Amino acid sequence: MEDNHIYQYSLLNALMDGVSETGISVSKLLSKGNQGLGTFSRMNGELLSLDGKVYQLQAEGNIREADETDQIPFAVSTQLVSQQTREIRMTDKDDIDNALNNFNDHAANLFMTYRINGRFEYLKCRTVRGQEYKGQPLSELGKKQSVETYENVEGTIIGFRTPKNWQGFGVAGEHLHFITHDRTAGGHVLELTAEKVEMQMAVASNVHVELPTSDDFNAAKLVTDDAGVKEVEG
Repeated sequence: MEDNHIYQYSLLNALMDGVSETGISVSKLLSKGNQGLGTFSRMNGELLSLDGKVYQLQAEGNIREADETDQIPFAVSTQLVSQQTREIRMTDKDDIDNALNNFNDHAANLFMTYRINGRFEYLKCRTVRGQEYKGQPLSELGKKQSVETYENVEGTIIGFRTPKNWQGFGVAGEHLHFITHDRTAGGHVLELTAEKVEMQMAVASNVHVELPTSDDFNAAKLVTDDAGVKEVEG
């Protein structure tokens, strides 16, 4: 994978439709870059890929290192090579967007990727518990998600920002996953504060999309559900 090119498997709209039985393997995702996020078969937890390992962020904040054969129905990955690294203070998630805009204010219609390292004073994270039946939409799962809070923890956030007019195509808006440095807790970030953390950033103007060929994907409506995405993503 070339530096700062984005690889994406499947579409967010398919995930919203509950298409999550099969996908690519963990070993294939690892060949697509040094950081990524997504979910696992049946949407059982959040996925975070970081420096050669893939982690399953489970309900109640538990962590499992994924097997190479585990199936991934949706993922986004990149080989991040930072184009700017700076220290920032974060009072909420909006400060991520502010930092990206200050780094490059001519990338409104381009993808951006980032990694944040350091001590976080406060984090609120969620994890999806997994489908109760085949095809259960993500919007339903969001109503039964596990939510955990953490204080004064050291860890890493990886994230992607999608152009606003591409919301149904990729990862919606600000999508970011967190894992502690000791790999004992993590999840999809809903809220955060940090006094001083290091943020690496890069613009990604090349996007490679691989679509599933399954019957489930071809039967999906793929209708954009902005309200449902917002409710789930936070």
